[in-house]
Amino acid sequence: MPTFTNPTVDAAEAEQALRGLTHATRRIDDPSQIYGILASLSQAVASLSQSLHQLAATHDNHGVGSRTEVVVDPQQAGAAYRVSWDLHRAGEMLKSVQKVVDAAHEAEATLTYQPPAVSRSTGRTSGGVSL
Repeated sequence: MPTFTNPTVDAAEAEQALRGLTHATRRIDDPSQIYGILASLSQAVASLSQSLHQLAATHDNHGVGSRTEVVVDPQQAGAAYRVSWDLHRAGEMLKSVQKVVDAAHEAEATLTYQPPAVSRSTGRTSGGVSL
């Protein structure tokens, strides 16, 4: 379960959940589930984008407004700005990814899946081949 207060724990849990999804989507037995999966993935991508922007903002302001202020050695300021830039850039890329996933989600809504043909004599799926 997400903690909503511990980003380290929540990030590790999200990683494991996505790993599980990777394994689970190797084979989709019921393609009608894809519509809901795409909706969830779209929201997940949006949340990841927002998280990256929020992490970048911490570097933008050097932790101003957080519980502990981040003190950056002036010699490392360039690295802090680079982290911020890269995270903001990744967040924006994910916004583009979300739009593409949303488009696929909309197109998925137009598909109708037929259940597999079942043989009356055996009750087994025939795979469309009749003997």
